[in-house]
Amino acid sequence: MLTNTPPSVPTTPAPDSQLAVAEALMSLLRDTTTEPRPDIQLEALTLAVSADLPVLLWGEPGIGKTAALTQLAASLELPLTTVIASVHEPSDFSGLPIVGDDPAEQGVPMAPPDWAVRLVRAGKGLLFLDELSTAPPAVQAALLRLVLERRIGALQLPPGVRIVAAANPRSSAADGWELSPPLANRFVHLQWTHDHEVVVRGLAGTWPRATLPRLDPEKLPEAVDFARRAVCGLLSARPTLVHRLPTTETRRGGPWPSPRSWDMTLNLIAFATAAGSSREVLSLLVRGTVGDGPGLELLAGLDRMDLPDPEDLLADPANAVLPERGDLRQAALDGVVAAVRTRPDRARWDAAWALLVRALETGAPDLVVVPATTLASLRREHWDVPAAIEHLAGVVSLSQRADRAADRVARVGAKAGR
Repeated sequence: MLTNTPPSVPTTPAPDSQLAVAEALMSLLRDTTTEPRPDIQLEALTLAVSADLPVLLWGEPGIGKTAALTQLAASLELPLTTVIASVHEPSDFSGLPIVGDDPAEQGVPMAPPDWAVRLVRAGKGLLFLDELSTAPPAVQAALLRLVLERRIGALQLPPGVRIVAAANPRSSAADGWELSPPLANRFVHLQWTHDHEVVVRGLAGTWPRATLPRLDPEKLPEAVDFARRAVCGLLSARPTLVHRLPTTETRRGGPWPSPRSWDMTLNLIAFATAAGSSREVLSLLVRGTVGDGPGLELLAGLDRMDLPDPEDLLADPANAVLPERGDLRQAALDGVVAAVRTRPDRARWDAAWALLVRALETGAPDLVVVPATTLASLRREHWDVPAAIEHLAGVVSLSQRADRAADRVARVGAKAGR
């Protein structure tokens, strides 16, 4: 017997099952991995965290500051505690007064917030102070003791807690404020920018991984001595750099030199030296602590400290190892000529010429012109001209002809302009 079967009606998935599918999709999107990848920003950040110095990341909104801190905490296996500074009251950082049984005898203790208690119980953690530049001056003042002394009310944070903050420039911050000079001077300031290759690879599922620097135990005494000589040498020669408060409000909210920031710089140089960090990483850290001007002066001093001893070069010119960078090679050759001028004798004069020949054979010829000209002027009457000078004669002669040609061009130009 034939019966009429009603057509099938497509069933609509229950709303809860659709949410489960959406959750599965979001889980796949969150499923990313990490890889070791050279990143000077990330290395500078982890080095400062390793040195237990407060770090302040400056960058435009959406640049990835919060994501970097989240990934850093996960890589270092530290619980992350995020505190939005701008939505808190000063008492949230200085502590709330709690009246006890007998205030006249026991005083009035300052109760810490719950997040500080959790950090103490954990014994370690990464405290992330976000939106620091939108915190009003009263809140910034309350943060001073937290950042420097690690105290909140009557509570002392344990040594295992590290502090990192983030801020947007005032021009792009919501109701932004300039940082107060006392608070700014307590941080290592790092400019956080994006690398498009890192972003593209990260969106594809692989982000760079932050790791603590590997400190060489055998280099620790040498690293401390090097850092002390570098900082003390600069400040001895430039005493006005010991403390220099910037004149503008904006610059006062950034890195500037003070005894406190020089102490942080000394620590960072020691850590970077023991870890074998690159000059680029050290530059970010030094300039982010004492500012661009003093930082660049210090970096130039570090370069001079790395120059080979002129006496070592004169002792064995045939096997001398000269710096690769042009400015450092020029400084090393000038140092050798200065050493011969200070203590001139025939053997040292000849050795200096042999060293200039080696420099000519292993680097740019123009770097030997000035040292060769100066060295030639140091010759005594009874000193024979060494055979090595023949290798340099062409370079010096060519340079002199070029100088004369440049002078003629300048004179012609001056006459034409009259």
